[in-house]
Amino acid sequence: MSIDRSEPTSPLEALTDAAAALARGTGLDASLDAIVTAFASTLGARAAVFLRDPDRPDLQLASVAGLDADAAASFEADVADPGHPVAVAARDVVGVFGRDGVGAGGQGIVAADVPLAVTRDGLDLPFGVVSFAWPAPHQVSADEERLARAAADLLAVAVDRAHLASHIAERSEWFERMAHTDPLTGLANRRTFDRMLELELARAGRQGGQLSIAVFDVDDLGATNAVAGHETGDDILRQVAAVLAESVRLVDTVARYGGDEFVLIAPGSAGLTVARRVVDGMAALEPVGGHRVSVCAGVARFPVDGTTGDELLTAAEAALDAARSAGPGSIVEAGVSAG
Repeated sequence: MSIDRSEPTSPLEALTDAAAALARGTGLDASLDAIVTAFASTLGARAAVFLRDPDRPDLQLASVAGLDADAAASFEADVADPGHPVAVAARDVVGVFGRDGVGAGGQGIVAADVPLAVTRDGLDLPFGVVSFAWPAPHQVSADEERLARAAADLLAVAVDRAHLASHIAERSEWFERMAHTDPLTGLANRRTFDRMLELELARAGRQGGQLSIAVFDVDDLGATNAVAGHETGDDILRQVAAVLAESVRLVDTVARYGGDEFVLIAPGSAGLTVARRVVDGMAALEPVGGHRVSVCAGVARFPVDGTTGDELLTAAEAALDAARSAGPGSIVEAGVSAG
């Protein structure tokens, strides 16, 4: 939303333009530009909006009205000084009206620096500052002060609204991620695994390709939990998950299937190779809480050992049972005796 007027706007026009920017603006930058342009026109002033950035120590110039690119860059560099009145106003949340200063080109100015803040649960949340400047000499009237404060309040609401929208989006993303990942290990969860298996089986069926399923079981985890406690057991599960994530290919899917079992979907014919890489990676781990970490694996292939997800998992679990019987660190393919 843009506003371009050669004539000064009335206070009513400034308020209606700002309200429209808040209600129908296409984003924070557009809303800030519309609000500061409208009020700068009404006040007959130049203006600049500086916002706090939690990742940077200095205020960041977010919007200007009546300043060219060079003047805006020079102003931003000046405000980087913590002692600059604009920086002080933003930090101390204290408005200053009618201060003398020097503007672009060295001309004298009279400025009003108004903090941007909203109050929530009795606490002030500071967002930055808007600075209006008039060529000197100028006396900031009571009406101008009220308009400057109104502009600051509306700018603060625009920033707060953008922050809330960002927070909601982040929370939504977090919930979406939590719905598809195992909270302990960060790997895909069973729900995601089932969906990926369905998709990969459909692709392999269409293309006449191969697909392997590997089920991994952490050796003697129950005994480790009994002796060393579940915290050590959880550390082992996280280590196993890390090795799995590092050992697989980009096309593979790994998930925690429940308890001490993990599963791998490996498109193509390299399933056994990837499973061996995982088992070897476990063997190279340092002991966790004084306990060696190893896994057994059972591998089943599509379409040799099954054509559905249930058939492949049943075949892989049977192979895993044989691997457990063969001893820690064993791998058994479905239909092949443990060696």
